[in-house]
Amino acid sequence: MNERQNFAGTSEYEDVIGFSRAVRVGRHVMVSGTGPVGCDDADVAGQTDQCLTLIAAALKSAGTSFEHVVRTRMYLTDRNDWEAAGRVHGKFFKLVKPAATMVVVAGLIDPRWKIEIEADALIPGDATDAPGEDE
Repeated sequence: MNERQNFAGTSEYEDVIGFSRAVRVGRHVMVSGTGPVGCDDADVAGQTDQCLTLIAAALKSAGTSFEHVVRTRMYLTDRNDWEAAGRVHGKFFKLVKPAATMVVVAGLIDPRWKIEIEADALIPGDATDAPGEDE
């Protein structure tokens, strides 16, 4: 199944910008940069938790979960927030330990946001179940 599937989220900007919350191609799921919508004024730990909660919902709709995440990217607006954000990330990924990147950026779309997170995951299953999908 190399057919592309788009999964919508709740962002009012999806149609304006032209993006999907997640895209699945074969066994691969890519989740777009996800801000802390609904927790805009929380501290960085609360915002990180909200981002990851929204990502969990996107992964579920695409047929996977945190246990199958292979990569995350965290964009922080303040380098001093790295440890608080990292601890929340660690709470979600303690056992999985995906490849992870943390970058400090000048700002995000909503100036109240302290973090935005992306994730890539695989659909569970043996690669031999679907020859050629990982190519």
